[in-house]
Amino acid sequence: MLKPNLVYKLYKALTAGRLQKLASRSLLAVGVLFSFTACAAQPPAEPKVGEAFSYAWLKGHARQLAAQPYQSHKGELPKSLKSLDWDDYQQIHFKKDKALWRKDNSEFRTELFHLGLGFDTPIHINELENGKSIPVPYSSSMFDYGKSKVNGKKLPKDLGFAGFRMQFATDWQRDVVAFLGASYFRAVGSEMQYGLSARGLAVDTALPQPEEFPTFTNFWLEKPKPGSDVVTVYALMDSPSVSGAYRFDMKPGEPFKMKVDAAIYPRKAIERLGVAPMTSMYMVGENDRRTGYDWRPEIHDSDGLAMHTGNGEWIWRPLANPKNLRFNAYSDDNPKGFGLLQRDRNFDHYQDDGVFYEKRPSLWIEPIGNWGKGSVQLVEIPTLDETFDNIVAFWNPAKPIEPGQELLYSYNMYWGSHSPEHSQQARVVNTFTGIGGVIGKKRHYYSKRFVIDFAGGSLAMLGKNTKLKAVITTSKGKVEIESARPLKSIDGYRVMFDLVPPDATANPINMRVYLEANGLPLSETWQYQWNPPLGKDRALHNAGHLK
Repeated sequence: MLKPNLVYKLYKALTAGRLQKLASRSLLAVGVLFSFTACAAQPPAEPKVGEAFSYAWLKGHARQLAAQPYQSHKGELPKSLKSLDWDDYQQIHFKKDKALWRKDNSEFRTELFHLGLGFDTPIHINELENGKSIPVPYSSSMFDYGKSKVNGKKLPKDLGFAGFRMQFATDWQRDVVAFLGASYFRAVGSEMQYGLSARGLAVDTALPQPEEFPTFTNFWLEKPKPGSDVVTVYALMDSPSVSGAYRFDMKPGEPFKMKVDAAIYPRKAIERLGVAPMTSMYMVGENDRRTGYDWRPEIHDSDGLAMHTGNGEWIWRPLANPKNLRFNAYSDDNPKGFGLLQRDRNFDHYQDDGVFYEKRPSLWIEPIGNWGKGSVQLVEIPTLDETFDNIVAFWNPAKPIEPGQELLYSYNMYWGSHSPEHSQQARVVNTFTGIGGVIGKKRHYYSKRFVIDFAGGSLAMLGKNTKLKAVITTSKGKVEIESARPLKSIDGYRVMFDLVPPDATANPINMRVYLEANGLPLSETWQYQWNPPLGKDRALHNAGHLK
């Protein structure tokens, strides 16, 4: 597997040196793809002569591919590219005057990524115009090899590419979207800042067996019509367990909108399928300072998982950097939406003037059609370093995944500063945690303090005589010292309570909190999971003068 710090440097160079730190963490997948040997020829990767390309053809091709043994092309590179070190690889740049559609009356341009270093699976890229597929042949003349020691003229003419990125007419220098590494891709909103990643599919995430990372092996880039602000990309996916056909209709803006159509064809049974997966990073935040040894107050690309359930409930689940891997599944039936969001957009809370975490885009998934029963699943992996993506979220269908099936999913993706869909009720704006107890009094037992700030909705309109209360439920433990009072600074309310663990174990405790008045909910639901420290590690932090 690629080392996290190397991957970070790699992607930073590929994105023209912009301060988009950690953009490559999601590319760790490149180093852990599986390799199988095929015992039968694959179907053709292009329509037959005279046959027009269509999404229907691509789905048929993916279905046929799933009936064949998987064939890996990982590592099919010349030795000169396999042996590249970091310094050599960052010397290789795509020439901007070679960008696709640069000489056309198009609102988009496309630049290509070179193979090498960790990007060692050749990707085939095609251009679509008037329904016809035209391969984009690799040529060393597209790239400047700088001081990389690579002689481009000696590379094979059918080498292939590692991926691509696109620019929009508002700024020809900075990307709006990029596809690079396995089935990973990312986009930006109006702040032009990369952050979390998405991928086509997740397979067996957070299970005892190794995770599988399907690859987009072929792309078809449809030439946009003159003046159009929408571009369409088709992709063929392949892996040992599954093949698939994808269509992306993409429109830059605030937010950047992608409509995704996916047709998935399993080769074999899959224990845990992740649809519309997202990958992000959470190291330090106001509610979790386990690794708070850095000078910056907060370090994260996303600070919470938002869910709009099939029955209409809005849930906010703050993220954390746990001591041990945590897996949670939130059951639902036909969800209305879910996403990893960066709600906290205050520079003062991060103080990072190099990578600007407050500008990282949120990503909201809006299912189209009835997705049926399943669960939004969240994986939180311990990390001691911000260059490692430790957060994964996706939809997992309840029905077993068996070979021979056709699984069809459509959904909208929104990348930007704010989710286009949000609760009309009050929202959680802060979550703080610390030791419990009463100030100035000696603690005789351990408890944890939880502080949740709610703002928005109708809270600012409440009269003094309105009886508002916090509804607090926990899976175990004792709740004490609870309160809900107005907080003028946010025109909202602050809920506080202490939770006393029931025993000396570190077993997780789940909590739910929302605001209520006259029997009606006024806020979204705050949902949280806390692992208490072991009994032997529960310091009471009593001052010496307390009796």
